[in-house]
Amino acid sequence: MPVEKTDTLVVGAGQAGIAMSEHLGALGVDHIVLERDRIAERWRTARWDSLVANGPAWHDRFPNREFDGNDPEAFVPKEGVADYFVDYAEQINAPVRCGVEVHRARRTADGSAFLVETSAGQIETKRIVAATGPFQKPLIPQLVPQSAGLTQIHSHDYRNPDQLPKGAVMVVGAGSSGAQIAEELMDSGRQVYLSVGPHDRPPRSYRGRDFVWWLGVLGKWDMQTPGPGTEHVTIAVSGAKGGKTVDFRRFAAGGMQLVGRTERFEGGKLHFANDLIKNVALGDANHASVLDEADAYVARHGIDLPEDPQERKCWPEPACLTDPIKELDLAEAGITSIIWATGFSVDYSWLEIDAFEDNGKPVHQRGVSPERGVYFVGLPWQSRRGSSFIWGVWHDAKYVADQIAIQRAYDAYHPPVALAAKAG
Repeated sequence: MPVEKTDTLVVGAGQAGIAMSEHLGALGVDHIVLERDRIAERWRTARWDSLVANGPAWHDRFPNREFDGNDPEAFVPKEGVADYFVDYAEQINAPVRCGVEVHRARRTADGSAFLVETSAGQIETKRIVAATGPFQKPLIPQLVPQSAGLTQIHSHDYRNPDQLPKGAVMVVGAGSSGAQIAEELMDSGRQVYLSVGPHDRPPRSYRGRDFVWWLGVLGKWDMQTPGPGTEHVTIAVSGAKGGKTVDFRRFAAGGMQLVGRTERFEGGKLHFANDLIKNVALGDANHASVLDEADAYVARHGIDLPEDPQERKCWPEPACLTDPIKELDLAEAGITSIIWATGFSVDYSWLEIDAFEDNGKPVHQRGVSPERGVYFVGLPWQSRRGSSFIWGVWHDAKYVADQIAIQRAYDAYHPPVALAAKAG
C-alpha cells in the first residue's frame, strides 16, 4: 500500500482539532484530521446524560458560528455541543476522516518528516498537531480495593442515578463534574457524601451578568499561569437547570454530607483530611473576591447594573462544617457506590518523541514543542486561563497555525545562487 503524504496531520477531531483545521485551511496548509470515533465523540459518550455547557451559548462558541436554535443566554446540552462541531466541520470543509485510529508516529530515517501508522494505512507528514485534549485516561486513586464490594466508577463513566445500585453514594472530588453529579444524585433522592478539596467557586452570575462576562472585563481569562499553590485547585461552576452558583452550604441544607479530602481506606472506613473548613472557606473567599472586584469595576466605570445582595447571602452553617466527619464506615452509612471525580491523565504513547515530562505531560511553549514539527492544542492553561474554554481553544489553535505557517516559510526559503556559493 502506498504511503500517503500531507504537510500537517492533526490527530483528534474534537473542538481543538476542528479549530486547528479552520486556521490551517485559512492559511492554505495542506492537512488531514484523523478521528478514531466521530467528531466531538467525547461530548456524546464520555459525559453524563444531563450535562450542559458550563458557559452560556453567546460565550462558549467559536467566533464564526453561533449555536442554532438556542437562547444566547442558555447552556447548551452536550448533544447540541457535539452537533455544533459537526456542523462547524462541514461549514469550513474540514478534511476529517472518522473511524481512523493513530497507532504510532515516529521520525523517518532521514529525520525530515514523520511516519504515522494508522488503522487505515501509513501517512508521511512534515508536522503533527496532537489535538486529543487533556481528558484521555480517567484517574481513579488506588484507595478502595474491589474486594470492598462497592460499585466504583469514574465520573467519565457516570450517566445518571439509575445506573447505580440502590443506596448512598460517595462522590470524591468537588470540581464542576463532582459538584454537578453530587447535586443530581441528591435531587434524585439519594443520600450523598461529597469529598471536597481545594476549589474556586465563582458566582454563576452577578448584577445581571454571567461570570464569564465578569472574568472577561476583569482580565481574568488572560492569566497566563495558575497562581502560586493553586495548580491543583479545581473550579466549581455549573450551567445545570439554567445555571446557578455552586454553593456547598446549599448542598448541605438539602441533606448532602460534606467531608474533607479522601486520604485512605482502612477496615471498611474512609478517612478524610482535616481540611474541609479550610477548603470551603477558600472557595467562599474566591466567590467574594469576584463580587468585590465586580463592584469596584462598576463603581470605577459608572456602569448602570442592578444591585445583587442575594448573591452575597450565606446559607446557615451546616453541622458537617462545624463538626467535620473525620472517618466514615461505608457499610454503616449505607454507601454502595463511589464516583471518582478525580480528573484525568494524558496519553501520548503513540507519539514517539523525547519532549515529555516524567508524568507524560508535553513540554511546550503555547503549544509549540521543542521537538521540531510537533504541536499541541486543547491543553489547560496552554496560553492562558481561557484555554480550557471552547473559545479559548480556537484562539490557541490560531496561534499554533501561525507558528506552522512561519516554519513553512523558513522551510521554503532558498538563498540566491551567489549567496549560496559564497557561503560554500
